[in-house]
Amino acid sequence: MADTDPAGPVMDRDEVDRALARLGAEHEAIETSLLALQDHAGRRLLEGAELTGVTAERWTSTEAAITLLWTYFDAYTDVLRTAREIRARRRWSSREDLVELTELLRGEPVTVAGSAAATANAPAPHGGQAGPGVLSERWSLSALVDRMNELYASSLDMVVAADAVWSALPARIDLLSAEFRRTSRLAHSVGVRPGEHPAGDDLERITRTLKKLREQVVSDPLAFWRPAEGSSAPGGGKPDTTVYDREARALEDVRREIDAVLAVRQDAEKRIVRLRDVLSRADRTLAEARTARGEVLAKIAATEVPVVSGPPTALQEQLSTAAEYRRHAQWHRLSPLLESLEQKAEDELLRARESLTAVTAPLAVRAELRGRLDAYRAKVTRHGLAEDPLLVERYEKARRMLWSAPCDLRAAEQAVLRYQQAVAELLGAAPGVPGQGAGPDERRGPGA
Repeated sequence: MADTDPAGPVMDRDEVDRALARLGAEHEAIETSLLALQDHAGRRLLEGAELTGVTAERWTSTEAAITLLWTYFDAYTDVLRTAREIRARRRWSSREDLVELTELLRGEPVTVAGSAAATANAPAPHGGQAGPGVLSERWSLSALVDRMNELYASSLDMVVAADAVWSALPARIDLLSAEFRRTSRLAHSVGVRPGEHPAGDDLERITRTLKKLREQVVSDPLAFWRPAEGSSAPGGGKPDTTVYDREARALEDVRREIDAVLAVRQDAEKRIVRLRDVLSRADRTLAEARTARGEVLAKIAATEVPVVSGPPTALQEQLSTAAEYRRHAQWHRLSPLLESLEQKAEDELLRARESLTAVTAPLAVRAELRGRLDAYRAKVTRHGLAEDPLLVERYEKARRMLWSAPCDLRAAEQAVLRYQQAVAELLGAAPGVPGQGAGPDERRGPGA
């Protein structure tokens, strides 16, 4: 409201009564709010805590603001009580009473000593700073209510924010720490220790981080407060759980790693036996390939046969190491070794099979040529041409090549092709092209 002009109109009795009723309601609401703030759990915690950082700075200002609030409220109460006493003097207030009441209700009747405001460290109106040179402050009742609302909102915002962080984070950190202790005991039981396993190093880092995080949350809760954007309501925002969430995820990763180690402990023997079987099959396949290579070199001429490597001694040594880890319950070392060995063993078995296939390929070609020659011989017999001199000559020549050792595959293939050509000519089919393999239908046999 505007200041009272001495020459202005004087309030009548009805205006005075309405103003007193409104101010009484405001007084009651302010008192209720101040008492609630005084009893707020967050304020009591702040009052007894050893604060640091931004929380210590803001609490110094907030504590001064709360003190100043009560100073303003007491002054407001005194003026309201004086106005009520004047109005209660007589049922029908005199003009002198009304003039005095008008000055109290519309003027600047509240005077607060400058020292109280100057030493309070509370923010001045509109975000300014209260200077120590101010001897006193004069307020109208309406302006004083606005000032108290401003101080109350900023004080409540700080108290609610600190209380929200304290209510959310320490309890969650304690729960995570309890889970961490259980995980640490389990990790220790399976040999996951700092310096010996990455998960053990992670556990050591997590415990340091959680300890430091709890200390910081307790001493400086506002450092973990994220105000809501665009919100002017006291306490608008939420606790910042970024660090907590990161460590919770890290602990979950460690738990999964330990679960993997436990799984290794439960089926390590089966996996090692399975690995031995795979490597044994690879060795047998390589041995078969080496034997087959000797046979191919003896039976097939003019062809290149790949060299067959020996058994994988490195994998056998690693398998022995895995068995040693199992005997000494070094599960954290056994887990990654088994995973690596299982993949390498499968790769080795595949390599051995490919080696056997490559080595025996010439024998497979010879078998295919033999089968083709016999199939065309059967076809010729069905058509009554088995005694044809040219066919007999070419058949016998191809047969000698295919059933002699060493067999020249290139020459034998040409002989089979010449026999096919002769059969085709006699049966009235288009001759094949010398030097080319038989077509798909011919390779399937003469029954088409």
